Amino acid sequence: MNRAATLGLLLAIAAALVLRCSQPDARPMHNDEGVNALKFKTLWEQGVYRYDPDEYHGPTLPYFTLGWMKLIRAPDFAHQTEGRLRFVTVLFGIGLILLLPLVADGLGRRTSIVAAFFTAISPAMVFYSRYYIHEMLLVFFAFAAFACVWRYRRSGNIRWALLAGAAAGLMQSTKETFVLSIAAAGIAWAANEFWNWRIAATGPAQPWRWNFKHVAAAVAVWGVVAVLLFSSFFTNWNGIADAVRTYLPWLHRAQGASPHIHPWSFYLERLAWFHPAKGLTSSELFILVLAVFGLVAVFRSKLPSGSNISFARFIVFYTVILTAIYSVIAYKTPWCLLNFYHGMILLAGVGAVAVVDCFRKRVAKFAVGILLAAGAAQLAAQAWQLSTTTTYSADPRNPYAYAQTSRDALELVAKVNAIAAASPQGKETEVKVMAPESEYGPLPWYLRNFDNGGWWSQIPPEPFAPIMIVSTKFDAQLDRNKTHLMAGLFELRPGAFFELYVETNLWAGYLKTLPPPAPDQ
Repeated sequence: MNRAATLGLLLAIAAALVLRCSQPDARPMHNDEGVNALKFKTLWEQGVYRYDPDEYHGPTLPYFTLGWMKLIRAPDFAHQTEGRLRFVTVLFGIGLILLLPLVADGLGRRTSIVAAFFTAISPAMVFYSRYYIHEMLLVFFAFAAFACVWRYRRSGNIRWALLAGAAAGLMQSTKETFVLSIAAAGIAWAANEFWNWRIAATGPAQPWRWNFKHVAAAVAVWGVVAVLLFSSFFTNWNGIADAVRTYLPWLHRAQGASPHIHPWSFYLERLAWFHPAKGLTSSELFILVLAVFGLVAVFRSKLPSGSNISFARFIVFYTVILTAIYSVIAYKTPWCLLNFYHGMILLAGVGAVAVVDCFRKRVAKFAVGILLAAGAAQLAAQAWQLSTTTTYSADPRNPYAYAQTSRDALELVAKVNAIAAASPQGKETEVKVMAPESEYGPLPWYLRNFDNGGWWSQIPPEPFAPIMIVSTKFDAQLDRNKTHLMAGLFELRPGAFFELYVETNLWAGYLKTLPPPAPDQ
């Protein structure tokens, strides 16, 4: 890339860092983040990881977190922070921008820089880069695999084939839905080759330099990477079989056996126009419209100089096919949209450059550039509001905050900590949490420093403890014997309410620690 392109890429990275690193703890930990944090805790403290084929996805997130924590010499788990964990996914979000130079001769330099800025400021990309879950890693490894395949096509150098195989192995080791991206890529490649030879009737811009020894080596690397990670580096051989067995429960969920069942339009509605009854309207329609312009430009062969029509057409096919796949599957969570939305962002870069190139006069080009900059600024403002502010980052009015832990949960945790501080036992105070297992997350993360207690999915025979946190679904009424009192009702996340019970003597001691009320004026 030339000096101007390098400067543009650096500015995009700077914008991405500002949006992704500001106020990293503005949003409470989501249940999935808390679960992932505890999976990492076991690896961090005990050196043990076991892949679970039923839940929690693959091993890349905890292992990359382990590497990051060792690199920065992080403290023990009790002193970990949300921001330190989330910076792992921030790095992969930034990585999507750093991969763009690998495809600059496919998209074109100008398109790559515009796509870099759109990746940096997209509200969805920003929000989920700050989310300690697997999705951003999956998107990164998928793009890395495609970029390496493209470099292999251009050079025929085996190192790119091996890197593509490694990226595919990391995709598989990240999340089970990698098969959707692989399937979409395979269909897109076949459709693109058919188009090149039969419809365009010109043949591909550059013939594939397939070397079956290179392909075999790439597949072997894929297998080695997957085996290493799923076997927990040869300490859990069952993990290899589990990596295949996992598709039974996940296929069952995809067919509708899940509470996360939504209509086909679920993702596009969140991206295009999300307008709750009360609250702000959020929209990434700017990128969607430009992506359509990019699609039209590709099929009209109106691409900027320095781009490759075959590569751009592959991106179109891949994005359309993957969007259709995710829309058809009934199981939907909003972070899954990243997988096809990244393709839309690349096409939006194509569309933005194509729109500017439609005009010949400099004044017109400048005016269009100003309009595009205004749209980008509006996206960046949304990203800031939805991700870094305490008002909207955890609010149901945010299209990307799904089953999000409420700020009420932080008040519950703060009160538990304050009550325990009033006890002679301090953090050794016994705390019991009683709730359906799917509801009490991320309390294990927030109460990680309380070692004396436990977690129950129902009311145990001996429920009483100095502090008890109980789901309202149990109708526990643990204050009937007058040894405890109900000290508050808290909504952990939408529809999940919890009661806080405290031993009466402990509560009296806690009240003594509170400052006296201000005198009436």
